[in-house]
Amino acid sequence: MNSEELCELVVEALEEIKGLDIIKLNVSDMTTVTDWMIVASGNSSRHVQALIDNVSDRAKAAGHRPSGIEGESGGEWVLLDLQDALVHVMLPKIREFYNLEKLWSIRPTEDTAAIDG
Repeated sequence: MNSEELCELVVEALEEIKGLDIIKLNVSDMTTVTDWMIVASGNSSRHVQALIDNVSDRAKAAGHRPSGIEGESGGEWVLLDLQDALVHVMLPKIREFYNLEKLWSIRPTEDTAAIDG
């Protein structure tokens, strides 16, 4: 399974359990850590956990073992590391505060690249 197929599997698993405002970002040209960043919201801590559990179960069934999970105890923001995809599931207030979509959507301009180079 390539990284795009894994990303689609994650989105489908989130949609199955009614994940909210699902965003997928291709960050492969910005970092070597992962290819995809998938961000979604859950409407309660219990919903956040159910979303992560479903993604994890579906990934395992497809032969993709998660390499780590963070934040399960709090349930406000849970991060699931699938290597080629990082899955962030948060409560709406936490998501609004950190605004990962904006952070990972910023691309260097040609002027910035010229200064760095």
